[in-house]
Formats: sequence, C-alpha cells, structure tokens
Amino acid sequence: MVLAAINLGILTLLFFIIGMIKPGWALFFVNKPGRLTILAVTTVFVMISVTLYGEGLRREKLEKTGFTKIPPSTVPVPVPAPEKPPAAPAK
Repeated sequence: MVLAAINLGILTLLFFIIGMIKPGWALFFVNKPGRLTILAVTTVFVMISVTLYGEGLRREKLEKTGFTKIPPSTVPVPVPAPEKPPAAPAK
C-alpha cells in the first residue's frame, strides 16, 4: 500500500507539472481546461496519496506488532433495577 501511495504521488507530481504547462494535455477530455482545475484535481490526488501512505504505514506497524485486527472494546450496558414485588395489604 505504501508503494502504491508513492507511485500515485509521482503521477500526481507529473500531472501537476504537465497541467501547469499545458492544461489541455492533462485534461484532454475537457473542452476548456484551466490551471485552476488542474490545481483542484492535484489537491484531491495529494490528499488521497497522503491518506494512502499513512494507512499503509499504520497497517505495517500493526503487522510488525502481531496485531491483525484491533479487538473490540467492551462497553458497559446499563441494566434497569428490578422492580419491587407488590407488598401485601395491611390487615
């Protein structure tokens, strides 16, 4: 997963450089591509790359420590108090 994040980061950098020089090459399927569109797409790709890299590091760390899954924590559940039995009528 870390390798995929690095590869996506490199492609994002190339997309940004090419898009800033010639926006039509990077966004060939858009009628009138602009540099602002290139910047917005690059921002999204950077966020995806960084998230993917962080998640890959987290999973590698969990594998090294021996945890494959984090055990669920126990949550106390409130139990209602039992009702008092009806009292016998006084004589």
